[in-house]
Amino acid sequence: MSDSLPDGIEAFLNTAGWSAAQVEPLPGDASFRRYFRIRQGEKSAMLMHAPPPHEDPQPFLRAAKWLDANGLRAPQILAEDAAAGLVLLEDFGEVRMREYLDEWPDDEAEVYRAAIDALVELRRLPPGPFRDYSLSEYLREARLLTEWYCPAQNLTVDEAGYASAWEKVLGDMLPRQRPGICVLRDYHAENIMLLGALRDQGLLDFQDALNGHPAYDLVSLLQDARRDVSPELEAEMFDYYVEKTGADAEEFLADYARLGAQRNAKIVGIFVRLWKRDGKPRYLDYIPRVWALLERDLSHPALAPVAEWFEANIPAELRAAGGGVFHP
Repeated sequence: MSDSLPDGIEAFLNTAGWSAAQVEPLPGDASFRRYFRIRQGEKSAMLMHAPPPHEDPQPFLRAAKWLDANGLRAPQILAEDAAAGLVLLEDFGEVRMREYLDEWPDDEAEVYRAAIDALVELRRLPPGPFRDYSLSEYLREARLLTEWYCPAQNLTVDEAGYASAWEKVLGDMLPRQRPGICVLRDYHAENIMLLGALRDQGLLDFQDALNGHPAYDLVSLLQDARRDVSPELEAEMFDYYVEKTGADAEEFLADYARLGAQRNAKIVGIFVRLWKRDGKPRYLDYIPRVWALLERDLSHPALAPVAEWFEANIPAELRAAGGGVFHP
């Protein structure tokens, strides 16, 4: 085994019954986690390495077990050593929703309806064993824009006014969030696997799950930072969700816009941070898409205080340029 593999992996696999297995490194994501495909004869599994102190596999394990116990399709846990950051998982294969739809775009509506059906099921469940998505957490995330994007554009902004505007906008929503449902928080086309049929889908990347508002994962799916979702498909799928759940369409749309704006502001900040702090400039390419979604969400009347802050603090030329150009 290569020196680049995690310490203790061979003993871990031997104990789990996967001795003499082949270990294939897979492309990483935006975190310290690493993934490997494990092959032993005709069978395969996935190994997640989430090394302490940068990562903690316990939230992933807790969420995966809760989702599986409640009929949602998270990968089954085959073996675990949380202290070493090693988790052996069911292998969901290689067919991600995003790449499948790149090749078979005519299946888009059916695949998205199946993804929304999973959110409908989550809405029917009681809150999971997770923390609440609190106002302080929403504000912490939203502030990633002023902490990372604004300095990168050499902008001096009214940070107190930014927080105050978000408090007004989100404070109106919080009573409708309680008691909350399981929110996966990163539910989009790169974290949904197709398991042999369009409607048989597996979930990935849910370790940050909280109990929050049901609109959050819907906006994560339909306002995808990494994949273009047409406004027509977004509207069709939004209506499908409302029909399936009986949600009040007008009220739910306002909350969808609130959470869309909050999430997109957060993502802009995160993508700039990935460039500035972590040396991953490729994430800057996504910002124009995310910025366009943010501007659309800000046009909803429910976002008026935040929209006014953007008008006063972010120059029109930057907004018109999809967040502007970034200079290393």
